Amino acid sequence: MRALAPVCTSTHLFIDINMYQKYYPKKRYQITLDFLKKYISKSEKILDLGVENPFSLEMKRIGYKVSNTKGEDLDVDISGLLNSDAEVVTAFEIFEHLLSPFTVLRAIKSNKLVASVPLKLWFAKAYRSKTDAWDRHYHEFEDWQFDWLLEKAGWNIQASTKWTNPTKKIGIRPLLRWFTTRYYIVYATRNTTF
Repeated sequence: MRALAPVCTSTHLFIDINMYQKYYPKKRYQITLDFLKKYISKSEKILDLGVENPFSLEMKRIGYKVSNTKGEDLDVDISGLLNSDAEVVTAFEIFEHLLSPFTVLRAIKSNKLVASVPLKLWFAKAYRSKTDAWDRHYHEFEDWQFDWLLEKAGWNIQASTKWTNPTKKIGIRPLLRWFTTRYYIVYATRNTTF
């Protein structure tokens, strides 16, 4: 039997907490952890946007103090951000799901942000799950678009990196994934003049 956990208490949406039993995103997790360790101290409190997930559990396992938002729709309810005393906010593959990431970025009270987004692939359509209304990408960013969004929302990018996400499938698109960057991560600090 599969274990399910509620994503949002106001709806009956569920997330399969065993979603990585078949495929564990080892490369993405390792690059993200290495980036996080480089810029964020384990003594700092982190608010991770999104419900508890395998990556937030991994952050806790290695010693980070992490709390998560509760599954609220961040497009309409930013109370979790406003009520947080976290020194750092992390958002790993979250902003592409929001209609208005600008509002969320402006509402963050902490002075440090580590965020990653999947990059737009010129050879693939925007991702849309047919079974889960929360698992859709409203935004498919290019790196410069995400940079601009952060800057307009009052953040200064201090560091960033990109990487590919190859698959072992056969075909033209899987081949292109070996050479086309898929993920983009940034460390940003709050612009104090905002």
